[in-house]
Amino acid sequence: MLVIGNGESRINLDVNSFKLPTVGCNAIFRDEKVDHLVCCDKRMVREAINHPNTQQSCVYTRHDWNEDFGVFPVPDVPYVGKLRQDDPWHWGTGQFAILVAVKYSSTELIHIVGFDLFGIEGYVNNVYKDTNSYDVSSKSQVDPSYWIYQNQKIFELHDKHTFNYYVEENFPTPEEWKKIPNLKIIPLTDLEKNIII
Repeated sequence: MLVIGNGESRINLDVNSFKLPTVGCNAIFRDEKVDHLVCCDKRMVREAINHPNTQQSCVYTRHDWNEDFGVFPVPDVPYVGKLRQDDPWHWGTGQFAILVAVKYSSTELIHIVGFDLFGIEGYVNNVYKDTNSYDVSSKSQVDPSYWIYQNQKIFELHDKHTFNYYVEENFPTPEEWKKIPNLKIIPLTDLEKNIII
């Protein structure tokens, strides 16, 4: 299964050329059709469920309001912790998208692309910046510490899965990730040869 974030590293990828089931995040539906779409923001869910590209997608959002929108709930966070970043309310779309892939993939290999973590020269890194429901490009980058921590939890708790995480050259791999045996940090240029097209 291929999980697609909205970091700008994936801007030139034709994600529908990959013959794998796909999980997309938020406004990806504006440009692409995905099999599973995760939106953890009410504005995104409202826009998504009325868009023609989602008519054949399974759409997911938070447990708090999935029934209100008539969509699926995101999977439960797979552990209980005491830190703020362990609270499901502080989990974002990307992390829930990886959990959807873990839950519904027919194999134990998960490909992840467009999860850039870090800003661009200190500013927001998102394909959809400066559009409806997104930050403006002049806004400071998001602190990635929660994403790093939460992704690490997913990788470690699903140790029978292999996570191929595709990144641009000079991606600063978080120190916490370097000893996770089932996580492979792979150059983005190798994506096509690792996925049968």
